[in-house]
Amino acid sequence: MSAVSFADAFARAEGVQGWMSEAQARRLWDAALRVPPGGLLVEIGSFHGRSAIVMASALAEGARFVAIDPHGGGDRGPQEIQAEAERGDEDHIAFNRNIRAAGVESRIEHVRLMSSEAYDTVEGTIDVLYVDGAHRFGPAREDIVEWGNRVREGGTMLVHDSFSSVGVTLATLASLTFGSRWHYVGRTSSLAEYRREPVARVPNALRQLAQLPWFARNVLVKIGIVTGFKPLARLMGHRGDDWPY
Repeated sequence: MSAVSFADAFARAEGVQGWMSEAQARRLWDAALRVPPGGLLVEIGSFHGRSAIVMASALAEGARFVAIDPHGGGDRGPQEIQAEAERGDEDHIAFNRNIRAAGVESRIEHVRLMSSEAYDTVEGTIDVLYVDGAHRFGPAREDIVEWGNRVREGGTMLVHDSFSSVGVTLATLASLTFGSRWHYVGRTSSLAEYRREPVARVPNALRQLAQLPWFARNVLVKIGIVTGFKPLARLMGHRGDDWPY
């Protein structure tokens, strides 16, 4: 049982830059609570530590948290794909500053590598995997498949920007939707949750395919934001200039 409440943990994380709503934070918190002492939680894509603060606060004593992020200044947000060393170093400083201020620095092992390079440096079977790394199809699919293979039976995988990012959604469709190993539990906005357990393919696939209209809505919102045609985004029920997540 965590020594702090969800409300306290989210209050510590709320001011940290990132793309995670309070409702999504609650789903991450609940997943982290299921990691047993001696278990392992792996996060791919930590940015400034918003989600890491919440999940690390929920962990049982003796559980491990490994946060993987190269802090290379790329793949850090909408339309910020290219690496930029100076920006990445600033992100790295912000991440360490934020987890220290939240009091969870000692609970987090940070691996400053690309997820594809970090695979052999992280030992153990994973209880909870949170995927929020590069959002292009290839890297996203690799994270879901390669790291997902290390999640234990009955374990959890959460994927951010599912049914929102084109690359992540295609990676999810290609890797998870039509298989029989990952049970689609549901989503909180773009945060999808899967459990590694045998599942009936057709009903499981249909539940995921039913999210595609919401995905189409998000794509139209993004087109409206990028082109400056705000009436399109408003027509889709979106207010403001923030990327839908």
